[in-house]
Amino acid sequence: MAGRGRLLAAALLAYAWALGAAEAASCGNGAGGFEHWKAQFTQEAAARGVGPRALDALGRTRYASKTIAADRSQKSFKLTLDAFMKKRGANVIISQGRKLKQRHAGLLAAIERGYGVPPGPLIAIWGMETGFGRFLGNQHILSSVATLAYDCRRSEFFTGHLYAALTLVERGMLDPRAVGAAHGEIGQTQFLPGNALKYGVDGDGNGRVDMIGSSADALASTANFLRAHGWRPGAGYQPGEPNFRALQGWNAASVYQQAIAIIGREIDG
Repeated sequence: MAGRGRLLAAALLAYAWALGAAEAASCGNGAGGFEHWKAQFTQEAAARGVGPRALDALGRTRYASKTIAADRSQKSFKLTLDAFMKKRGANVIISQGRKLKQRHAGLLAAIERGYGVPPGPLIAIWGMETGFGRFLGNQHILSSVATLAYDCRRSEFFTGHLYAALTLVERGMLDPRAVGAAHGEIGQTQFLPGNALKYGVDGDGNGRVDMIGSSADALASTANFLRAHGWRPGAGYQPGEPNFRALQGWNAASVYQQAIAIIGREIDG
């Protein structure tokens, strides 16, 4: 009987743990359940070895209503290519991008030697994402990612990015107070946390990766991302050419991919 009792107790303990894990993973569709979810997720994260600095940062997050609103209404990607280019200010990006290509010629040449990616598409992405670093977003990054990890629409996808964001905080690569775009994108070329963790590189050689404060880090990291997605040095990047596939890896929207290719071509000449 004692043996059975121990087995029963172990089974109940396992069931309780599983129930708690299931509760921690439960998503929601409104602000009401966010704090409860966060408390459960914090326990789960601690059990997985997330450290106190990141857990404290997680505890300070708030439900991001603006993030949910943005997630539900991404209308610009439904525009025609011409309308999308006008909305994004393609002509201005091309004009300013050509000047920046000259100003950062040494850096861009070094990046092309290292990663095989020419200046045009990098500058196009930089301009389209943040106006060359002028507007990085105004939403608290951790709150945005935590909210999307909690929200049922893409909970599993953003749970991975939330763990990545917490790792970035632990490693000193992300200030817990940092702001970014509505989906928690980070830095001058707007990396999601998982991509920042995987592809972020030190482009200015100062020994740390800072895609918010360093344009060199942001551009080099973008080139590293494209190389990892199949970029071939010297091959074309227009639709139908080998490197267009790497641009498709950057953004799923067809109009965005085509805009990068067109703007990049105009900058590269």
